[in-house]
Amino acid sequence: MTGELRRRVAVALAAAVVLGFLGVFFAWPVAAIIGLGVRGDVGAVLAEPATWRLVGFTLGQAAASTAVALLCGLPLAYVLARLVLPGTGLLRVAVTVPFVLPTIVVGMAFRALFGAEGGVLPIVLANAFFNVAVVARTVSGLWGHLDRRMEDAARSLGAGRLRTFTSVTLPALLPALGSAAAVVFLFSATSFGVVLVLGGGRLRTLETEIYLRTVQLLDLPGAAALSLLQLVAVVAALLVATIARRRRETALRLRAPATTARPPQGAEWWIVGLAGAVLCGLLAPIASLLVRSVSTRDGWGLAGYRALLGTGQPGTLEVTGLEAALNSVRTAVDATWMALLLGLLASFVLVAVRRRFVAESLDLALMLPLGVSAVTVGFGYLITLGSLPGELRTSPLLVPFAQALVVTPLVIRTVLPVLRAIDDRLRQAAATLGAGPWRVRREIDFPLAVRSVLAAAGFGFVVALGEFGATSFLARPDAPTLPVAIARLLGRPGELNSQLAYAACALLMVVTVLGVVLIERLRVGTDAVEDF
Repeated sequence: MTGELRRRVAVALAAAVVLGFLGVFFAWPVAAIIGLGVRGDVGAVLAEPATWRLVGFTLGQAAASTAVALLCGLPLAYVLARLVLPGTGLLRVAVTVPFVLPTIVVGMAFRALFGAEGGVLPIVLANAFFNVAVVARTVSGLWGHLDRRMEDAARSLGAGRLRTFTSVTLPALLPALGSAAAVVFLFSATSFGVVLVLGGGRLRTLETEIYLRTVQLLDLPGAAALSLLQLVAVVAALLVATIARRRRETALRLRAPATTARPPQGAEWWIVGLAGAVLCGLLAPIASLLVRSVSTRDGWGLAGYRALLGTGQPGTLEVTGLEAALNSVRTAVDATWMALLLGLLASFVLVAVRRRFVAESLDLALMLPLGVSAVTVGFGYLITLGSLPGELRTSPLLVPFAQALVVTPLVIRTVLPVLRAIDDRLRQAAATLGAGPWRVRREIDFPLAVRSVLAAAGFGFVVALGEFGATSFLARPDAPTLPVAIARLLGRPGELNSQLAYAACALLMVVTVLGVVLIERLRVGTDAVEDF
């Protein structure tokens, strides 16, 4: 067998594994939802005024959240891309933490800040809080590559700072801004934990309505029809993000690498102050959550943390809070190694495929699980996987499978840019000396990409740890993850349940922060959120 034939066989096998997993655990469940929605009375659901009120609120709060995230993210992006300041690494950690916090934790943090009644404003601010990192790191990734000489030339011709920004810098940043806006809008429109906690049962999006109709009303055709409607909107937003990202990559190729950072000068200190104010705004909900976790009716205390050893009020949980935390760790570990395996195989295929159209189509297919609602995927599992042998629908592996779907695109986005940056002549030289495709990857690619692989593993672990949308459908009552246990605690009255829920949120948050710190120490110049 020739070297080229071996390479093609290896690529085909890797692609078969990845696409097979994607087909069984993503395409099939989503297709089942589409089929159920089409077979049901979609017209009746679409004719209901309540449906379009849901659509209006979903799109409206997503648009408002996107606008707030853009306004807050731009000063942070400028500081990260253009200024040399002490503590920039800590700033990156602080900006990234909200994005990887579990949505249920973000909801609880804003509930502690605004009160249990919730409302539109807390939902919008919580979604913006969650997505500021997407704007800051996506835009800073391009802003750092823009040559300052264009701005200096405009200033020398008499343009003020504002005109220079609007006429020179802003047009160059539009691809990154468009990509970030599309992704933030997508995440906000499919936000589940935030709306579930802060909606107060009165405010619902398509995502939470699908959950309500499935779990409480048992209206599967109606839920499927809403899932179909949401799926159309999600795919449209994902396509916009893909087109914007391609334009951003073209812009990066046309400009010099990032050598533009410098100490703040003059009016730039105002931008530093504005970024500091945004950072304080990001820290306020987190601080409120920590304070609430040690607050009791009798003053300060650790009753909530001690309650982690129990099950809350009688009849609330079937396991202790500590057992739920261990369940979260076990499922996150399983999801992480599955996602690493699939993500590395997929990255290998994307690097090896030489036809651009095929590579881009495969890349879009691999990103779809990140854009499609996790609630829709979990709902699809309930419909389809029960027909497989071995009672897979009740298997403890089902939750890691669902979480791996969410984590795999993040692994690809972290590892793929590094693999593509490796000089292909090194691979060709190794192949000339007789190394097969797998040995080339092991001897050449892996040593150069090992830090990004470890960063992807850490990032994937913290994301899987807090995944709530699909897990809320799939976790068994006797084996809930910590986010699912928190949601159940919130749904039952009692001071002990509330204290336990806030203590569990604080525990999740601490683990997430530690994970992000580790990721930043392993960072190799490629931001995981930068290429969504």
